[in-house]
Amino acid sequence: MPYRHIRKEKRVKIRKSNESDKIEIEKIHTRAFGKEKGPVIAGLVNGLFHDPTAEPRLSLVAEEDKKIIGHILFTKVVVTQTREPVSAQILAPLAILPEVQNRGIGTLLIKEGLDRLRQAGGELVFVLGHPNYYPRSGFIPAGALGYEAPYPIPMEHANAWMVQELCPGGIGRVKGRVVCSDVLNQPEHWRE
Repeated sequence: MPYRHIRKEKRVKIRKSNESDKIEIEKIHTRAFGKEKGPVIAGLVNGLFHDPTAEPRLSLVAEEDKKIIGHILFTKVVVTQTREPVSAQILAPLAILPEVQNRGIGTLLIKEGLDRLRQAGGELVFVLGHPNYYPRSGFIPAGALGYEAPYPIPMEHANAWMVQELCPGGIGRVKGRVVCSDVLNQPEHWRE
């Protein structure tokens, strides 16, 4: 894997995660999301690792000095109410250790994940996230384009439900309700 340079000339390596990374991945999500939400998000990630309906999944880690400092997970989604099949994923979740946040590591993980999904023939990637963060990586509001979230998103948070096309013509070719894997398709993961 190529190394990516970020601020302060630190070298961050992005690679696929493996079974031996799972404990560190759990710690990253617990620390990144705090005492209240962290254990819930770590449990979600662990559940997604074991959920066959999340396949195919892409799990990447960011390493610096051989220490895992970030994680991103993409899992399969299905766009319903359409006759045409589409290869779609959801980015959920992304976590960076607090002490290395704001250095561009999340952006590197997103970019590498989207590149790998594109190379594998992916067409669309969805995310429910901060509407000021994800657009920097090319995500745009999905609801206005005809992609309904698995659970209703309140109007004041509508821009948090986003999509990105990985190949020209991906957006607009199909529309419908997005259904996630069994573990992620639970209402508690779609509330603020």
